[in-house]
Amino acid sequence: MLMEQVEQKKKLISTMRNKPWRMVKKLSVLREAQAFVEKFEGALGKGKGKKFYAYKMMMAKKWVKFKRDFDNFKTQCIPWEMKIKEVESHFGSSVASYFIFLRWMYGMNLVLFGLIFGLVIIPEVLMGMPYGSMPRKTVPRAEQATAMDFSVLWDFEGYIKYSALFYGYYNNQRTIGWLKYRLPMAYFMVGISVFGYSLMVVIRSMARNANESTADGDDDNFIFSWKMFTSWDYLIGNPETADNKFASITTSFKESIVDEQESNKDENIHLRRFLRVLANVLIICCLCGSGYLIYFVVKRSQTFSKMQNVGWYERNEVEIVMSLLGMFCPPLFETIAALENYHPRIGLKWQLGRIFALFLGNLYTFLLALMDDVNEKLAEEDVVKNVTHWTLLGHHNSSTGNSSTATPPPLDPADVPRGPCWETTVGIEFVRLTVSDILVTYITILVGDFIRACFVRFVNYCWCWDLEAGFPSYAEFDISGNVLGLIFNQGMIWMGSFYAPGLVGINVLRLLTSMYFQCWAVMSSNVPHERVFKASKSNNFYMGLLLLILFLSLLPVAYTIMSLPPSFDCGPFSGKKRMYEVIQETIELDFPLFVAKIFSYVANPGLIIPAILLMVLAIYYLNAVAEAYQRANAELKKKMQMQREEEKNKRNNKASTNPMLQDLEDLLTPSTKSESHPKQAEDEKRESPNRTSPAGKGGKAAAPDGSPMTAGRRAAFTLPPHVFVTQPPALGVRAPYPGQPRPRGHPPGPVPGRGRGPPCYSRAAQ
Repeated sequence: MLMEQVEQKKKLISTMRNKPWRMVKKLSVLREAQAFVEKFEGALGKGKGKKFYAYKMMMAKKWVKFKRDFDNFKTQCIPWEMKIKEVESHFGSSVASYFIFLRWMYGMNLVLFGLIFGLVIIPEVLMGMPYGSMPRKTVPRAEQATAMDFSVLWDFEGYIKYSALFYGYYNNQRTIGWLKYRLPMAYFMVGISVFGYSLMVVIRSMARNANESTADGDDDNFIFSWKMFTSWDYLIGNPETADNKFASITTSFKESIVDEQESNKDENIHLRRFLRVLANVLIICCLCGSGYLIYFVVKRSQTFSKMQNVGWYERNEVEIVMSLLGMFCPPLFETIAALENYHPRIGLKWQLGRIFALFLGNLYTFLLALMDDVNEKLAEEDVVKNVTHWTLLGHHNSSTGNSSTATPPPLDPADVPRGPCWETTVGIEFVRLTVSDILVTYITILVGDFIRACFVRFVNYCWCWDLEAGFPSYAEFDISGNVLGLIFNQGMIWMGSFYAPGLVGINVLRLLTSMYFQCWAVMSSNVPHERVFKASKSNNFYMGLLLLILFLSLLPVAYTIMSLPPSFDCGPFSGKKRMYEVIQETIELDFPLFVAKIFSYVANPGLIIPAILLMVLAIYYLNAVAEAYQRANAELKKKMQMQREEEKNKRNNKASTNPMLQDLEDLLTPSTKSESHPKQAEDEKRESPNRTSPAGKGGKAAAPDGSPMTAGRRAAFTLPPHVFVTQPPALGVRAPYPGQPRPRGHPPGPVPGRGRGPPCYSRAAQ
């Protein structure tokens, strides 16, 4: 008996949420049930097993509590989870998607930094030759006087240029240290692994997002009812959490209202098409003007590079112009896009595509300028290489004199002529561009958001118009500009990390500070968008742009590895004709002979081309299969929707059919009933002694089974079994129509003309 009571109390506790009780009653019953279970659950054991059973039940409860606390701990360990939830509750899921994307980028860059720092930088610093031991690790004599000036260090020259931050610092020794660590091979493989790992992570994230988007059901039905009755979390006990939840529910209602308005919008299609064409023409003109401006500035920078005593602006003109274009063009695009009047989610994708085209043109114009500079430095290296060779030969001859057995004194590394080291120059340009982009982003947030918000808030009391509702008002968070800024900054990191290994560390610091700085700026200086919209279930649009910029970033690096000769006096690949020769050298010297033959066969174009064709065919087949599955899924959804609507219509028709039949019976013509009334009375007198059915007790006449006239009438007017039939009113008394009141003055009763009388069963019901 006690065990049954305990089980009932446990079942009551588990189903307490479903009880239609008031919250006060739920809490009181829940406390009583929990107290009863805690008191008597341990007493269910018998004899010696009583204490063991109580201990087992206690440990089971402890284990459940531990799992719940551990799940909460794992949630708390997710970086910036509460910050992102707070932003989402006030600004919607679209703004929160940017910070989720930023957190994902931070995690990926942290892994890349671990690879480069652990496999390249640390081995060179610990086991390589120290600073000052060779020319590539020493500041030249002519630059030592100003090597520590702030202006020089700000341009990443001086001691920073000859540090482990850049490519030229690393030695070309095949093995270093007592571990015989193969640094050139590690440098090359880590550079390739950066792209390989990034590609794998991006594609995996896209696949996971696609699975999550297809696994969710169709939630387009009863949206507002679900949000109204199921949004609140009754386990919230913190007032701040309750405020965030309230703001989140309000924002979700705004998102759903915008979606509903857009789905029911009726507009002039011809005017809308004209405005959209006009907006695209204006944006194309802006893109062409931006490309021409970048081309003009790049040509000016090539002229300034040949001049002496160039100012700070002339040295950094390309970076400044690119940063200013990235700052002012996105708001201009957004202003022009107001003509199109797209759904906010679709408008965001158009805005992202246009800014992507802008940044892509700027980036590749910058790369073309760098390639021209690299070609000039390669031509200069041939001259410097001869000068260095003759300088070392002259020092050797002057030191030895006529004696060929004497050892020449060592030449100071600071006095050795050295080449321009085009790899380090490219790395410096990428670092400058990254740092300038960071500064412009932070200054824009500080001035354009924070100072603007302070001005609007404190000067609004003494201004001529309402600053909050009019100009300048509070700023909205620029989703498209920030997302594209992250993506193109990551593209520069991918391209520049091969020439500047420390660039990934700079990007990790940038992402870390951006999370805190932008979260603070959003919560303190921005307001939600006027048209709050819901982010896509799948975040694959951001990932698709990131995958495209990853592919475009791989092309320049692959070109330099396969086509350009490395510098002769700096970097881990100096002394080789091409950078990829380090792989051939490692295979020939460190692997058996048959491995070299296998690699030579694999590298044969006769095998590579068929393999590529097979991969293309496999991709085409899998894509066709995926499209077929998507179409089948869409058809199944349509069938399920149609079946659900059909069942709903059946229920509605069934619910409305029974009252209609009843009303039709009430409205039957009285003459039809009165013609059969005398005959029914005689039949009733004849059969009344033998009738024992409930219909006979009700007093209603029924014709005998053998009567042809009553059989015909019964065939015409017989109702289905178990249906109540009421007696029609007598002649001269009109029954009320449905929805009309009864005639006054006649109380209901069995007397004809005084009401309907009690219902009785027809003979068909017997």
